[in-house]
Amino acid sequence: MDIRVYRPGELSAADRAAWTAMQAKAHLHGAPELANPFLSPEFALAVGRVRRGVRIAVVHEDGEPAAFFPYQRSATGVGRAVGLGVSDCQGLVHRPGFTWDAHELLRACGLALWEFDHLVQGQRPFEASASGSFPSPVVDVDQGYEAYLGRLRAHSPKFTRSTLAKERKLGRDAGTVRYVHDERDPEVLNTLMAWKSAQYRRTGRSDRFAHEWITRLVTRLFHTRSEPFAGILSVLYADGRPVAAHFGLRTERILACWFPAYDPAFAKYSPGLVLHLRMAEAAAADGIAYLDLGRGQKEYKDSLKTREITVSEGWVTRRHPMAVGHRARRAPVRALRNTVMSRPELFEPADRILKRMGKIRSRHM
Repeated sequence: MDIRVYRPGELSAADRAAWTAMQAKAHLHGAPELANPFLSPEFALAVGRVRRGVRIAVVHEDGEPAAFFPYQRSATGVGRAVGLGVSDCQGLVHRPGFTWDAHELLRACGLALWEFDHLVQGQRPFEASASGSFPSPVVDVDQGYEAYLGRLRAHSPKFTRSTLAKERKLGRDAGTVRYVHDERDPEVLNTLMAWKSAQYRRTGRSDRFAHEWITRLVTRLFHTRSEPFAGILSVLYADGRPVAAHFGLRTERILACWFPAYDPAFAKYSPGLVLHLRMAEAAAADGIAYLDLGRGQKEYKDSLKTREITVSEGWVTRRHPMAVGHRARRAPVRALRNTVMSRPELFEPADRILKRMGKIRSRHM
C-alpha cells in the first residue's frame, strides 16, 4: 500500500473532495454506514483544531486515493479513533472492494496500536481485533415520515399515542409549540450545553462539557457548513421559549444524533421524545435515509428505533511494548463497564447510586 500521512491542515482540497465523494456513493455499494458524519473529513479536521496529534493517512492505489484513515496519535505511538469518547462512528473510509492490512497501516502511521469503541461494521481487518460488538439503534425514514409513524404505531401504539398527546397538552398548557430543525442562534446552543451539563451532573455522570475541548468542538461544528456536511441544532419551542433541543451532525443521507437535552421544568410533557419525532419528520422531508441514535441502551431509543446496526470496540495492536501496556490498563475497565451496562441487575442499582451521588453534589454546588 502507498500510504501518506498528513496533518489536518496539510490535506489537499482534492483529497477532501475524494473523501466526500466516497461517502456520497457508499450507499450505492452496500456500505451506507460509511457516510456517517463522524467519518467525514469535516469532523476529523474539527477535532484537529481542538486536539493534538490528529493525523490522516491517505492510501493510494494506481496514483488515486483509495482510502482515508483519520486517527489521533500520542508521542509514544498510542493511537485512538479521532474524537474517541465523543465519536459515535469510527473506521477507514474506502472505495468499493478495497482491502488493507491492519498491521501494515499501523506501521505506516507510526502506531503501536489503534483503539476504537464505535467501529463501523464491515471493517474486517479491524473487526478481527474487536473485543466486543454492540447494537446501535437507528430510525429509518427513507420511506417518509408517515410510513415511519405508521410503523411506530404498529409496534409501540401506547408510546406513540402518549407522546403525541403530550405534545398537544404542552401546546394547551405552555403556549404555541413550534419546531425549528436547523436553528442558527448560538445562544440556543449554549442553552442546550448548559442543560446537558446539568443532566450529566444530576445523574452522576461525567460532565462532558466540563472539558473545554468538547465545548469548543461542538461550537466549531455548529458553525461548519459544507456540501453535504453540517452541524444541525434542532429546537422545540413552547410560546417562544426553548423546551428541548438536540445538536447532531448530518451528511446527505444520515443524521447522527449526538447531544439531546430538555428543560426539566417541562419534563412531564416528555419534550425530548416530542423533539425526536419532529426531527424524524424534518429529516425525512430533507432526504435523510436514517437517524443514527448511537450505541447505548436507553428506553427512548428502544421506543423510537426501527432496527439496529452493529458497532465494535477493541484494539488493533502490533508487537510493541506500548501496545501491551496500554491494553493491560484499558481492557479491565472496558470489560467491567460493558458487563454492568449489559446486565439490568447490575446497571439499575449502579444507576441509582450515580443519581444519588449527583443529587448530593448538586446540593453542595
